[in-house]
Amino acid sequence: MPDAKTSFEKDIPERIENDPEKAKAVDAIFLFKITGDDGGEWTVNLKDDLGVKAGDQGNSECTIECTSEHWVEISDNPANAMQLYFSGDLKVEGNAMLATKLQEILA
Repeated sequence: MPDAKTSFEKDIPERIENDPEKAKAVDAIFLFKITGDDGGEWTVNLKDDLGVKAGDQGNSECTIECTSEHWVEISDNPANAMQLYFSGDLKVEGNAMLATKLQEILA
C-alpha cells in the first residue's frame, strides 16, 4: 500500500521503465492531483515522452483527483477506482475513458 509520493516517484516510473510498450499502449497523458499527506500533483505521460514529472505540465488529457487515503485504496486494488468515482470520492476531468486504461500501469 504505497502512498502517493512513493507511487509517483518510484513505483509508476519503474513500471513504465520495465515495460515501455505496455505504457505507450495507454497512449494518454494524465494529471494526478492527490490531496492530503504525501499528496501532490504529478503528470504521467504514457504517450510520447514516457515518464512521470512533478507538477502540472499543462498537457494532460485526463485529470484525476482524490485524497491520499483513496489513492492508497486504488494502488492496493485498482478496481476500487470505479467505486470511488461513482461515490464522488474520485473526480475525473477531461477524457474519462482514458482513466479506464490506467489499470495497465497501476496493476
